Amino acid sequence: MVMVLRLTALLPNHHALDRTRLFARTGLLLALISVSPQILAGPIDGCGDKSAEAFADRFVDTYKEHLAWDGGDPSAPGPAVRGPAAPLSSPPYPFATWPIGGSETIGYENEYYGALMDTIYCGSDGKAWQDSRVTIYGWIEPGGNISTSGTSYNYKTGTGSNYPAAYLYRSNTIQLDQAAVFLERTPDEIQTDHVDWGFRLTALFGTDYKYTLANGVQPASREYEQHAYLYGADPVMAYAELYIPYLGEGTNIRIGRYISIPDIEAQLAPNNYTYSHSLLYTYDPFTQEGVLATTRLNGNWTVQAGVEVGSDIAFWDTQFTQPSLQTCVMWQSESANDSLYPCLNGLNNQKFGYDNVQHVAITWFHKFDEKWHMGSEAWYMWQLDTPNVNSAQGTAQLEDMFPNLKYNAPYGAQCNSAAVVTCKSAAYAIVNFVEYQIGPRDSITIRNELLNDLQGQRTGFKTLYSEHLIGWSHWFGDTITFRPELRFDHAYAVDAYNNPSGIPGHGSHNQLMLAADLIFHF
Repeated sequence: MVMVLRLTALLPNHHALDRTRLFARTGLLLALISVSPQILAGPIDGCGDKSAEAFADRFVDTYKEHLAWDGGDPSAPGPAVRGPAAPLSSPPYPFATWPIGGSETIGYENEYYGALMDTIYCGSDGKAWQDSRVTIYGWIEPGGNISTSGTSYNYKTGTGSNYPAAYLYRSNTIQLDQAAVFLERTPDEIQTDHVDWGFRLTALFGTDYKYTLANGVQPASREYEQHAYLYGADPVMAYAELYIPYLGEGTNIRIGRYISIPDIEAQLAPNNYTYSHSLLYTYDPFTQEGVLATTRLNGNWTVQAGVEVGSDIAFWDTQFTQPSLQTCVMWQSESANDSLYPCLNGLNNQKFGYDNVQHVAITWFHKFDEKWHMGSEAWYMWQLDTPNVNSAQGTAQLEDMFPNLKYNAPYGAQCNSAAVVTCKSAAYAIVNFVEYQIGPRDSITIRNELLNDLQGQRTGFKTLYSEHLIGWSHWFGDTITFRPELRFDHAYAVDAYNNPSGIPGHGSHNQLMLAADLIFHF
């Protein structure tokens, strides 16, 4: 896509028709839909001499400008909103408004872009690109860790090395966690006078594809399940959106594959406070496919309802799809200093299947002052008729259903009695983030959590876990993020860490890890 942009930038203005044909041939005609049919020419205002530079030179100069950012002008007016000002600053935080899943934040500007789009905006068609609201952006994220665990990760058991910690499940290594590219159009959900539309297509490559997999989405699931590839690719998000301002104070309808709607955290690296993920986030659903409607009733209340085909599964994988109800309510205080967000994230027949968890979650954010805020989340998940791995018949039933699958928690239940073939499996978790903003480019995170895997179905180990982390997020300008952290994990009942066999007595109860990543945004 970037190659196409470079080619169009080299065409003189009287070749507007040639540019349109080139966009059509490459699938980017969407960029022109909302632009008038007049000749497309001219950079946006404020580009100065950069508009005369070649694309590569302009990109280098623009990136340098982003690296020089140090918080901007504090006296400058904030962005237009329908409601209170956004409670946080981004940077240094991964978001400015409290997270809501499956939708844009209605009443706020949600368009995101980086140095690449700023470079394009100063090109010959910059105004047209800006008016279209189509953006291209992404990042490259290498990371690594030093851990007290030293065994190799076992792809057959799904255990060993740093596991159950995530996403850095391989110990004492450096890897490319994520390389991501987005093509999207964000609907304008501040205005209330016309229907608008949007879409997002996301390509993800790296070691983290292990965690975004949806069964039936090929080749991603095949790359891991059949070949145990360290690196793989996954189209982690692909959806369309319709914004209708006349339903309530605005309604967003999203259809396609999207990030699972609850949670403080998300799969995508820049959307998180820290490099590593909490256990709470790691063992609940990652992505879903369906239709979700989000309606802002007023400045305090937003409601959501939808239907999805199951957790982490493609809609065409009819062997395991489970049509499920989703519904959430978000309350935000008048000042926007508090937010409560309870969700029922999937309810169906409740019977054991491919990641068929019934997931009830609630998040709470509170801003103390301009420096301090916190976020807390708790969930409870369960499945009925889960095969009992303490029973020969239950083990055979599980292996018949999932002969090779060791991702998205396909473990059986460790029921209390070997006499039963199945039993209910359940887990609960709670996590708290305490955040301190040092300055416009720096913040500190303190994370504490508990996860109790009551029958071992989520992690493969029947135990209570705790995890404690302190991390620092530093931005170089507004385009490179450095996130070092120190993390301690403990499994109370069994030695779940550094245990590639998955059998109690072969690992460690404790794990200490120093880790860091770098995110290069573009």
